[in-house]
Amino acid sequence: MDIDRRAFIASLGGTAVVSMMDHEAKAEALEHWMEERLDEAVQQAGEQQKFPTVAELEAAIETRTYRRGVGNLFVNTRGGMMRKLEPMPKNPTLQDFFRLRFAPANHVLQSATRALKTGMSEEVTLACLLHDVVQSMIKVDHGWWGAQLFEPYIPEKSTFAIKYHAALRFYPDSEAGYEYPDQYLRIFGHDYTPPEYIANTYKMVRNHRWYMEPRLVTVNDLYAFDPNAKVSIEPFEDIIGRHFKQPKEGLGNDNSPSAHMWRTIANPDAPL
Repeated sequence: MDIDRRAFIASLGGTAVVSMMDHEAKAEALEHWMEERLDEAVQQAGEQQKFPTVAELEAAIETRTYRRGVGNLFVNTRGGMMRKLEPMPKNPTLQDFFRLRFAPANHVLQSATRALKTGMSEEVTLACLLHDVVQSMIKVDHGWWGAQLFEPYIPEKSTFAIKYHAALRFYPDSEAGYEYPDQYLRIFGHDYTPPEYIANTYKMVRNHRWYMEPRLVTVNDLYAFDPNAKVSIEPFEDIIGRHFKQPKEGLGNDNSPSAHMWRTIANPDAPL
């Protein structure tokens, strides 16, 4: 930060006052002055930032060649051609899907890493690891889709956390450490109101004995967007081994209620 020496001295009462201050007092005064200038800069940046309205986002629909709710495997939102995917193994495991279909999965790995470091339960940590990977297939209502994808294989609390984190993300909880993120002002519109089913779901979950499970997923969600973070699935191998019921036939081949979803993720180029 550039320091305006004249403005700083004037804020203290002039050179005569400054000359009577010892070095420690001057350092403290300078630090305080810089903090105030930084706060002002942040406030001005926030005031200058314009978030879209719901109407403006709806008007942009016809400017794109894809729909925003489509899964990452099925569209290249950055333009250019799709790349050919490496075939899945004959009996694919969860780790195989992370490596070949969910990768780089940086966000969920960061989320789970933070949950692990902050002492979350293994059920919550597992939910953080899995909560958004279904977005490779679909983004709309991804909490519900994700819960359906994993329900046959993981603890009930983890399923509950995945399913309802998507509704809770629209409702701040300062006591838990969750504030409404600016990112949602950009992607939903600053005047967005969640639909009735989301509001009703929030009310139900808020009074549920497992409320903190999905809430802690949202808390760890906010801290999981560092592009420079180095993360991997290795620290979670033991948790996966204890809590994920890997079918011997391989995911997608086990005739579970969500086997078709795993096959869809495994084979997104299938025409039918």
